[in-house]
Amino acid sequence: MIRAKSALLLASAAVVGLAACEPLPSDPNNPNPRQNTQRGALIGAGVGAAAGALMGNDPEERRANAAAGALIGGGAGALVGNELDKQAAELRNSVGNSNIDVRNTGDRLIVTLPQNILFATDSAQVSGSIQGDLRAVASNLQQYPNQTIQVIGHTDNTGEAAYNYDLSQRRAQAVSGILIANGVPSGRVQAIGRGEDQPVASNLTPEGRQQNRRVEIVILPNA
Repeated sequence: MIRAKSALLLASAAVVGLAACEPLPSDPNNPNPRQNTQRGALIGAGVGAAAGALMGNDPEERRANAAAGALIGGGAGALVGNELDKQAAELRNSVGNSNIDVRNTGDRLIVTLPQNILFATDSAQVSGSIQGDLRAVASNLQQYPNQTIQVIGHTDNTGEAAYNYDLSQRRAQAVSGILIANGVPSGRVQAIGRGEDQPVASNLTPEGRQQNRRVEIVILPNA
């Protein structure tokens, strides 16, 4: 009995670990709005089964633990995926600016705000025109209290790297401040500057540099 319980705990921990390490990319060509729920259930079941199978002193006990781990993993993965599907749809409906991108990777949501709708060049003062959308994001986050929010600033590689890092940190703090001022508990919010270190496009073209100048609000379900 003790070994079986240990197997179930290990399976649960493995599912949580999967959520932290293995994003499941959304397929824009797949019209199924529950794709992340289903993927989460399938992969959670597989990880739970593998973790459960590691426990036990004989083949019969390992098979039983694998089955139990699959049940736990599948259920946990489906719950996370379903909640993120629902929240992503709500966010897309609540923000008015079409340049704001809401992406569900399967284990987290990433809300991307391009620099040109947030800040003037070299500024960390948030534009008044975007504050209504940030209030809408804050309102949504309050409906899902069991999440950690990372606000991550990014720049292109124009100028000194140290300056870019400082600017990205100040911009992340500015966006974080608005979320907190609109009701999101400060203990849930982390402001992080990445500077030019995590580009999503080439810095060799103006279009690529524009994509790299952004703030991402990363929404992570807690274990």
